[in-house]
Amino acid sequence: MTSNVANVPAKKALLIQLWQENPIFRQVLGICSALAVTNLAFNTLLMCLGLIWATTMTNVTVSALRNWTPKRVRMMFTVLVIAAYVIVVDILMKVFFPEIHRDIRAYVGLIVTNCIVMGRAEAFASKNRVWPSFCDGLGAGLGYSAVLMTVAVIREILGQGSLFRGSALMIQFAGPEAWAPYSWTIMILPPGAFFVLAVVVWAVRAWAIRREERAAAAKPAPAAGGAK
Repeated sequence: MTSNVANVPAKKALLIQLWQENPIFRQVLGICSALAVTNLAFNTLLMCLGLIWATTMTNVTVSALRNWTPKRVRMMFTVLVIAAYVIVVDILMKVFFPEIHRDIRAYVGLIVTNCIVMGRAEAFASKNRVWPSFCDGLGAGLGYSAVLMTVAVIREILGQGSLFRGSALMIQFAGPEAWAPYSWTIMILPPGAFFVLAVVVWAVRAWAIRREERAAAAKPAPAAGGAK
């Protein structure tokens, strides 16, 4: 993949992770989080912010120390770095959002084992300078978060008739009794995450394929016999 080689420009590293190598759309990585936390949009938002922080700062740290880290302990070192940044996320969430922390603290700890964080550190940050590695980690986190937030917003609206429930940003589209006849119970349950995720991935990939086909059709056909 283009973003796995050394000396990738920072802007290109960011944009590639946002779309061309989006962790979910293109690589189908980390989809377990879609099942774990996307029943409520605010919980998902906090998890996404934690993942963006961990991915970005892990990339920065691994890149900054890449020339001083022995290859035989690089994987262990990377895990320790990820764990340190995840501990920061866990502490901050516990202090500022204690009720939400009680619900999702187990999933916060699982960021340490998220293949996206480890994958970007190993594939990109260990081979590139700090600034491109920062952009790569930020792009991977944002690309991943965009998908999860889309799934969470759809699930919460259809399942509970609200958005950002449990926060000061909460929007209630209708009272519980008024919304009950229209509620999609499946959206509150874990299988709803996979149904929504499948539809979102299908829609985006279908759009991308059509866009690529139109771009290919717009290219001028090569001259018969080739240039002489």
